[in-house]
Amino acid sequence: MPELPEVEALREFLDVHLAGKEIARALPVAISVLKTYDPPLSALDGAAVTAVDRHGKFLDVTAGGLHLVVHLARAGWLQWRDVLPSGPPRPGKGPLALRVALTGGDGFDLTEAGTTKRLAVYLVRDPAEVPGVARLGPDPLAEGFDRAAFAAVLAGERRQIKGALRDQSLIAGIGNAYSDEILHAARMSPFKPVRNLTDDDVTALYEALRTTLGGAVARAHGMEAGRLKAEKKSGLRVHGRTGEPCPVCGDTIREVSFSDSSLQYCPHCQTGGRPLADRRMSRLLK
Repeated sequence: MPELPEVEALREFLDVHLAGKEIARALPVAISVLKTYDPPLSALDGAAVTAVDRHGKFLDVTAGGLHLVVHLARAGWLQWRDVLPSGPPRPGKGPLALRVALTGGDGFDLTEAGTTKRLAVYLVRDPAEVPGVARLGPDPLAEGFDRAAFAAVLAGERRQIKGALRDQSLIAGIGNAYSDEILHAARMSPFKPVRNLTDDDVTALYEALRTTLGGAVARAHGMEAGRLKAEKKSGLRVHGRTGEPCPVCGDTIREVSFSDSSLQYCPHCQTGGRPLADRRMSRLLK
């Protein structure tokens, strides 16, 4: 799933490629992708793009006073095309979900792999009309998100730290992959209850969060959209690397599986050398 660093890189990429250009048409291909119907997508015809913003994992393209808001979900992606096909896209079983064509002949496609369709597109007058945007917590890379703000977000939490970091209403933009990376950098068990965090734990976690996300954003800066997935994977130290040696201590990276996802961690760095129970069907990530 694209998370804050990849979505921020896509925002930068689109800002360069879209700003000031005119939309010819926005063409939905998959019926399930469009979540709003008023205003209609045809309201974007002839509108000039004035801004591209990000809200957590949501992209927000402003054109003609409206906001085309996109959530890529787990398997969605954006593909830029310098020259779009001349004919209209045909609905079918392929990955194409929506096409935005510019008057210059270029534009982008939104695609989604697999059979589970969660990619979502909204056309609204205000981004806050999108339920997922309205409930977002603070952006962890915002200038005002300091250690005190982070501690305030965690205050009163009774969940395990992995689940808390992934909760978009607490902190916007962190998903499964970067929560693993943050916890590894902080040398903290993903199962540690938030209520048991000491002041030193909160400081270590905050520093790991800012360093991990900031580093990922910096690595992706200026990259073309097509290279971002590979860049994300190459920069991960534990997530998706079950069975490989930890780059810090050399211990074997282990995995805990759940019904629809998994987490990775280093026993030596994070759990005092003790493997965690593989709690399949756990409620940790709900």
